[in-house]
Amino acid sequence: MSGQGTVPGPARQGKRRVRLDEHLPIDHRLSTVYRIGAGLIGLVLLVFGVLGLVNQIGPFDTGSHTTAGLNTNGALSVLSICVGLLLFVGMLIGKNFASTLNMILGVVFILSGFVNLCLIDSGFNPLAFRLQNVLFSFVVGVLLMFFGMFGRVSGSLPHDNPYWRARHPLQVEHERRTRDAAGKRAEHAHRAVTAHRHGDHRTPG
Repeated sequence: MSGQGTVPGPARQGKRRVRLDEHLPIDHRLSTVYRIGAGLIGLVLLVFGVLGLVNQIGPFDTGSHTTAGLNTNGALSVLSICVGLLLFVGMLIGKNFASTLNMILGVVFILSGFVNLCLIDSGFNPLAFRLQNVLFSFVVGVLLMFFGMFGRVSGSLPHDNPYWRARHPLQVEHERRTRDAAGKRAEHAHRAVTAHRHGDHRTPG
């Protein structure tokens, strides 16, 4: 009872609790997606913030000053510029930093949408949010989370995905050994067939 047909290691791996920051690999194809997401959304926020400052709106003005169809004031403009620059930093660094940054800011934008939705009709609305701002915040949050989670967070990642491989080292090793064994069997079979053919050629008629 050698247990050669069982693979206890990978079975145990499937029950592990996986953290997003655990054994993060570096994959240049995924890094490009993270960079593009951070760069595009960062550019949108940066342009929105700059246009708001150009209009010289008061820091906490809660009037109907709009920029690109969104209500804004000085505080929101400065905040948008800061977040846009932070996303540009993520774009320059790329890799797992950009992915994690996109996910974190995505959650922040979605939470911001809910919080400011509650403040719209209250006497305290420091960022001058209106309904269109709330919807924009939700859209940006979802996009950032999509770009951050792309190829990283899923229950059915392919086995060649770098995040899946980093989270399942025992199963990766098992699959590598299986491939090596299959390759050796194929090589031995090929040699046997070749030797048999050569033997047939040498057999006198």
